[in-house]
Amino acid sequence: MTEGATAGKVESTSRRALISVSDKTGVVGFARILSEIGFEIVSTGGTARAISGAGIPVTKVADVTGAPEILDGRVKTLHPKVHGGLLADRRNPDHVRELEEQSITPVDLVCINLYPFEQTVAGDPSEDEALENIDIGGPAMLRASAKNFHSVTVVPGPEYYEEVLRELEDGEVSLKTRRRLAQATFRRTAEYDAAISAWMSRDGSEAHLPDTLSLRYEKSLDLRYGENPHQSAAYYSESDGEHLLSGVEKLQGKDLSFNNLYDVDAARKLLAEFAGEPAAVIIKHANPCGAAVGETLADAYEKALASDPVSAFGGIVALNRELDGDLASKIAKIFTEVLIAPSFTPEAREVFAAKPNAVLLEAGELAQPSVFYKPVTGGLLVQDADVVEDSSGYRVVTTDRPSDEQMRDLLFAWRVARHVKSNAIVLAKDGATVGVGAGQMSRVDSSKIAIKKAGEKVRGAVAASDAFFPFADGVEVLTDAGVAAIAEPGGSKRDREVIEAADAAGAAMIFTGRRHFLH
Repeated sequence: MTEGATAGKVESTSRRALISVSDKTGVVGFARILSEIGFEIVSTGGTARAISGAGIPVTKVADVTGAPEILDGRVKTLHPKVHGGLLADRRNPDHVRELEEQSITPVDLVCINLYPFEQTVAGDPSEDEALENIDIGGPAMLRASAKNFHSVTVVPGPEYYEEVLRELEDGEVSLKTRRRLAQATFRRTAEYDAAISAWMSRDGSEAHLPDTLSLRYEKSLDLRYGENPHQSAAYYSESDGEHLLSGVEKLQGKDLSFNNLYDVDAARKLLAEFAGEPAAVIIKHANPCGAAVGETLADAYEKALASDPVSAFGGIVALNRELDGDLASKIAKIFTEVLIAPSFTPEAREVFAAKPNAVLLEAGELAQPSVFYKPVTGGLLVQDADVVEDSSGYRVVTTDRPSDEQMRDLLFAWRVARHVKSNAIVLAKDGATVGVGAGQMSRVDSSKIAIKKAGEKVRGAVAASDAFFPFADGVEVLTDAGVAAIAEPGGSKRDREVIEAADAAGAAMIFTGRRHFLH
């Protein structure tokens, strides 16, 4: 009799436990102790064979239902003799009476884990194989038991065996524990259904932005803290796809924080823009304070650092080539929170061994998802991935045309601007940022910040603006400082004034035709 069952009583010689598991880790030991403390074990198929093979008395489900397993085992527990025992609320005298009238023995404990659907579809099975690994009876029994937690203890995985047995040693599993196990059970069945739904939608038959969105995330990592030290935090990853830490090996360093991972994400996204040549990215507060490509990785890093050496302190450095000892020695001179590279030579590892708090992440290129999510209060914003358009559609709109070198820098700056918080102005020269203005409410203010960061390097640099200039003043600020060419989307009502301002300054301008806000 379980806690709270005070209104009636069903006579039985022992308590009953129904056990049917796919993952048989620890189940024999669990069943043995249950049997020793007076539980009758009812089981199915392979689970029954495993338990009975260990010399533990087992009652087969078919003996309880009086019906054989049918349809290759698809139907075995879907029966009133089973579900009546699971769903009867023993606080209710009418339920108790009906059990007696129907000769149904109540179930006190249900231990079930589900067919390994997620593991099966991860291996690219045939459709029939995947369908056969969709559990029906298991979720039905789990949900029934969790609904009836006042009368039934539900055990949805091996990780709960020890805790349940410990409480049973004192006679009963507490109501508080039963409620928590029920919560864990409903969470598990929701995850299971979400995984099935995601697999079913892979053929593209579901709407691109469906009316109902089911996402499944699993905790991958407890974080050192959240955005601030007083906030606890964890990293959850999508369970059925590549994610931020896929293929990432942490070689050394302290535990990661919320801000570390947010910056790592920004770094890996920007670095992916320059896979074809050695590149270095330095991120601070999710914005690039330096980014560059070069003939060598060392060249790229030195140019990226020169963009804003003050802001680089305490930042995230991401590289797309193996880090050697010489470059490691240069990077180690500046406090770096996290360093990401595809690989590290032994010499590089030795350099950073002297800085044990520095986090080294070994990580290759990260494929970007086609859909992005942003949380808001009580909701989720969903959008297509923002990708840089084909440059063949870019238009020169000024009298002067960019030189070949300027065009290369404009394309570079334009790719970086997509990864800078709006309003974004990126100044670049020789394949490197020289000044970045980010996150300002005014595009003119972003321009002034970028100019200040660039200093003397602004003369002859190019500029990229993530959205159009609504007035000519932003262009005038840039060209007065010495900017020689500008890339922007175009599309303002005052485009003609903006173009005239560029022409008056002798600067070249291209319209890309597409905005790239990042909020």
